Amino acid sequence: MTHPAPARSVEIELKFDVDENTPLPDLSGLPGVATVDAPEPRELDARYLDTADAALARAGVALRRRTGGPDAGWHIKGPVVDGGRTELQWPLEVETSPDAVPGPVAEVVAEWTTATVAPLARIQNARTATHLRDADGGVVAEFVDDHVTGTDVRAGVERSWREWELELGPAAPTDPAWRDAFFAAAARAALTAGARGASSASKLARTLGH
Repeated sequence: MTHPAPARSVEIELKFDVDENTPLPDLSGLPGVATVDAPEPRELDARYLDTADAALARAGVALRRRTGGPDAGWHIKGPVVDGGRTELQWPLEVETSPDAVPGPVAEVVAEWTTATVAPLARIQNARTATHLRDADGGVVAEFVDDHVTGTDVRAGVERSWREWELELGPAAPTDPAWRDAFFAAAARAALTAGARGASSASKLARTLGH
């Protein structure tokens, strides 16, 4: 059976730690933002997998199966390059079983390892997502307010926290100077609301205590 090529995107984002009672920031005045959509709630549940010796993690790669939200499916996040991570995504329809890595996904994972992968972590996330749009209605960025429960499956440790992420959207200009100005303005708005710089590089890293 032939499967379609995975969807491909580059994730460029800014992350913050926040307390449970931190008010949401005002992002309406960010460069290029004309309108701010109403928040959209999403319930996400992701299972991360890796080899026994963490071959994927050592390569800076994350493999997950996630349900909930508009991008439910199998995802591979590659290493950080020039401030962004290439993400490949396949719909859940490619799998024959939720407990087995689908063939098309395994073929890509083989770039880093052909060893057996097993559950590493589970991340449940009560997310509220808001799109920031330009004057033409294009999505400049997506802001998410995440209430996260991460479980280190192998160590049997559970951690909970709240964080914000701001990820550039398809309508964001590619000019580096614009991106720097946009993220600088977003950081000022977030810090003014009471946010702090992110203590971990990713949800998976924080779940595993890194």
